[in-house]
Amino acid sequence: MRITPLLLILTLLTTPAAAQLATGHPTKNSFPLAAGNTAAPILHDPADHPVVARAAADLASDIRAVTGITTTATTTAPIPGTRPVIIGTLGRNRTIDALVRAGKLDVHRLRGAWESFLITVVRRPAPGLPAALVIVGSDRRGTAFGVYELSQSIGVSPWHWWADVPAKHHAALHIAAGTHRFGPPSVKYRGVFLNDEDWGLHPWAARTFEPENGGIGPKTYERLFDLMLRLKANTVWPAMHHVSAPFNRNPANAKLADDYAIVMGSSHAEPMLRDNVGEWTDAPDRFNYATNRDGVRAYWDERVRTNARYESLWTLGMRGIHDSGIVGADTPAGKIDLLDRVFADQRAMLAANIDPQVDRIPQMFVPYKEVLDLYRAGLKVPDDVTLVWPDDNFGYIRQFPNAAERRRSGGSGIYYHLSYLGAPLSYLWLGTTPPALIRTEMTRAFDQGARSVWIANVGDLKPAEIGVTAFLDLAWNVEASRTQTQATFLADWTARTFGGKTSQQIADVLNRWYTLNLERRPEHLQWWLPGQRARRSPLTPTQIDTRLAAFDALVADLDRIEPAIPPAQADAFFELVAYPVRAAALANRRYFAAERYATTIDAQPAIARRWGADANRSDTAIKALTRRFDTIAGGKWRGFMAEEPADNQWTSYRTVPLALPAAGLVDDSPPPTLSPASDPAIIEAESVEPPQGWRFVAGLGRGTGAMIAAGGTASLSYDLTLTTPQSLAIDILPTFPGGGGDSAFHLTVTIDGHPHAIVIPRTTGDPAWSAGVLDNLLSVPIPGTLPPGRHRVTIASADEGLALDRLRLAAPQ
Repeated sequence: MRITPLLLILTLLTTPAAAQLATGHPTKNSFPLAAGNTAAPILHDPADHPVVARAAADLASDIRAVTGITTTATTTAPIPGTRPVIIGTLGRNRTIDALVRAGKLDVHRLRGAWESFLITVVRRPAPGLPAALVIVGSDRRGTAFGVYELSQSIGVSPWHWWADVPAKHHAALHIAAGTHRFGPPSVKYRGVFLNDEDWGLHPWAARTFEPENGGIGPKTYERLFDLMLRLKANTVWPAMHHVSAPFNRNPANAKLADDYAIVMGSSHAEPMLRDNVGEWTDAPDRFNYATNRDGVRAYWDERVRTNARYESLWTLGMRGIHDSGIVGADTPAGKIDLLDRVFADQRAMLAANIDPQVDRIPQMFVPYKEVLDLYRAGLKVPDDVTLVWPDDNFGYIRQFPNAAERRRSGGSGIYYHLSYLGAPLSYLWLGTTPPALIRTEMTRAFDQGARSVWIANVGDLKPAEIGVTAFLDLAWNVEASRTQTQATFLADWTARTFGGKTSQQIADVLNRWYTLNLERRPEHLQWWLPGQRARRSPLTPTQIDTRLAAFDALVADLDRIEPAIPPAQADAFFELVAYPVRAAALANRRYFAAERYATTIDAQPAIARRWGADANRSDTAIKALTRRFDTIAGGKWRGFMAEEPADNQWTSYRTVPLALPAAGLVDDSPPPTLSPASDPAIIEAESVEPPQGWRFVAGLGRGTGAMIAAGGTASLSYDLTLTTPQSLAIDILPTFPGGGGDSAFHLTVTIDGHPHAIVIPRTTGDPAWSAGVLDNLLSVPIPGTLPPGRHRVTIASADEGLALDRLRLAAPQ
């Protein structure tokens, strides 16, 4: 799965410069897509792929949504004198192939390219036709991507259905003259994994959208596949929990995916496109390759035979049912031997049913959780199989390919989480992973050679719309996206989604919201783990008041913005902005008010009861806000949204429901503001200019950003003046070193010329990691005490990926 060199990639219409492709007025030699109450007819070839016909029909619908002008998608020849849109795939559209033969369409950079396309105006393409707008793809997805690129450029959001973003109205549409080239993508296979669907996607599909199928089925997947193409994604891992019917149980699903040109895969725990929790009908202990090889092999072989005709991304390997550990061997050596046999048998099935040259079949292996330890212990993966490296489930990639792995013909990929059900605590509710973190980790991965497969675990898909967009924008075109900061990405996204004078204000609210939630997600407002004794948060009164004031400021800004939102955008604004921002603010106020009630009820009962009332009011408001999700868009999303925790399932991975005081124990008077207490002094890492070898990433960390080490000998220096003795700690984000995975960061902290060698172990699953991913911070104390006076502190690390957030000074304990 080697990636061919990038073709010329013009700036996409997802950036401000892209406005030159579609405008509302004619320009020199532009093409009138819709003007004078007439829209161009859309021509495609009946011999082309099914996805092309679907995309052509969607384009006609999109033009009508933007302009109100009706046009048609047809396979008949255009009427002389008209200016048609001609859509087709090289070698599958007779009109386009004739233009190529006549020298009117230069496609030499499309031939053999992966998922690439041209949008170009051709003069006099045939007798009687003054001009045509031609969208030509190198392959079936390239053609579809070209069509949806045009749709996005005229004002139709990829989230037009999933987030109810209305089309932007224009009375006329004109397409700039010239040839606009796009692709190939930066990452070959790009897409999403629907997961942990028990509390959102499944109940909504079962009760509201697709009750005839009892849950997620062809209707839901059809909408998902439309979204994927509009986001220029090509791969889906389907939902696979107990509540959902297995994707391949209904043959209509696989056929639908093929019609949409979507590559179907399966998760790290579901090899060979098998949904074990729904499809393995033998006894659970029989899912054991050591004792029941024939039974398991027949189970896999059946899927290979039924899906051999479809384009698939085959997951190799084996774990236990429902993402549990591998069975059949007790030692690492025994498990490696077992997986060696599994690989050989799985590849033999693929060779026998799909292609004898098995290295031409897309395959991947995901060394997830303990399987990564087996890989590090010597497990050999066939060279043509893509190694898909996992993050730590919280957005920090555990391992990046080293030099030898970058030379593998199968290349590398990334399995990344935007939602997670698991230890130490899940996050399933509000989609708070910041775009800055996504961009930082995924560009690190790309630069270190992970370019074959990128899959994001998106949970229920809603409300992770912004994170999904950020992830897939990068996967399509890393170079165009890597230069954006979180603030500029959000400004661009809100401009495309909402437009108008409020878009920048919305972007500013979201930017601050991500920063606050990076400090602690709403799903992590509990400072003890399941099974531990409850304990209060470590935040000081000043920190709590500051945090709540920051959330109050966000809500106040929303209150000013919301009246200016046009009625047509009200549902989208609620889903994408108002609900997540208000819910997070209320969750924080509810938690800290309840905590203050519990800690002051004995000593200050009158004040405590006022905090109790504040907690109860916040809880009532969250529930009312969540119920509102059932009524927006005419009840379209009834049953989709549930606050976390939604029920008492998987309690070992989720926060406990917050205990609130009874109504008779509270006082509805406003709660008091506590007096400030002494807090540590903070020196933000970005307070100095980064030298070569370090880069500043805005939006990452607790200040305005963080400093990321590129690896080498460069250092950061800070001058301090102290009036009292102080202890020093440095705070870093819980990233992992590049190229090595779970190992350690090594840094040198030099104070006034005296170096301190610091080692920061990075091991997933240990207490430091648990605290780090919940706080999105690792605090590293520096030995000794700084006396009053002037000091120079210098920090250096040769490890790529060290993310320095800040230095903290405090009175010695």
